[in-house]
Amino acid sequence: MAEILDGKWLSSTIREEIKEKVKKLKGKRLPKLVVVLVGDDPASHTYVNAKEKACKEAGFVSQVHRLNADITNDELLSLIKQLNEDVSVDGILVQMPIPKHLDSKAVILTIDPGKDVDGFHPINVGKLHSNEKTFVPCTPLGVMKLLEAYNIDVTGMNTVVLGRSHLVGRPVAQLLVNANATVTICHSRSKHIDEICRRADLVVAAVGVPHFVKKDWIKKGAVVVDVGIHRDTEGKIIGDVVSEAMEVASYMTPVPKGVGPMTIAMLLSNTWDAFEQHTKG
Repeated sequence: MAEILDGKWLSSTIREEIKEKVKKLKGKRLPKLVVVLVGDDPASHTYVNAKEKACKEAGFVSQVHRLNADITNDELLSLIKQLNEDVSVDGILVQMPIPKHLDSKAVILTIDPGKDVDGFHPINVGKLHSNEKTFVPCTPLGVMKLLEAYNIDVTGMNTVVLGRSHLVGRPVAQLLVNANATVTICHSRSKHIDEICRRADLVVAAVGVPHFVKKDWIKKGAVVVDVGIHRDTEGKIIGDVVSEAMEVASYMTPVPKGVGPMTIAMLLSNTWDAFEQHTKG
């Protein structure tokens, strides 16, 4: 039976460490994260509320710009430019997705790379691929921190990443390459995915399909990281991997309380790093 990779515990530990660092500032400027939320998407509102709460618990200054869905592209970019120039702002996060009439690529390009705590700006993406210190997307960074916390050394590991999104799949694959793993990326056009998974020492499932990965796809003793999160017909939260995979894996993330809690913890960590860079600079 697999040992649980407990993201809830690790997230709480990291968030408490950041909170203690903030306490030591004693009257100095506090880290500040600004979130821009456009429109009325219910899931986005839930995520933003959770981020706002986490910031306040850590002692950060949190500001949310809630904008109408009919805002123009120029108006949105103008707001981002103002935030870039505001020296009190350490991190800028535009909650995705944004309404279709807006240019998400232009939004990402406009954010100052030094305040891009989501790690989506091409400069930060390029630095990640060059194995330079930079802001890394929060969920992939959380995956690596979980593996590190449980002393899982991926050096030389035969690893499979299911999914090639810019949000999770590609950056987590690059982080694994940077950590000296051997990486295969599988996607919707890949053939014989089950056979590829059976040879893997580590499987990172970020394909976005409920229970896509079956128990017999997992090699005995392999490590399984399930990034997926869905609700089944009964309202139960499930992942991309069947829970029975626990019976053969050596380590596995639960869903929920696995990778999910790490995302906000890494957002706080990135914002703290940005704050340190700005205050030292």
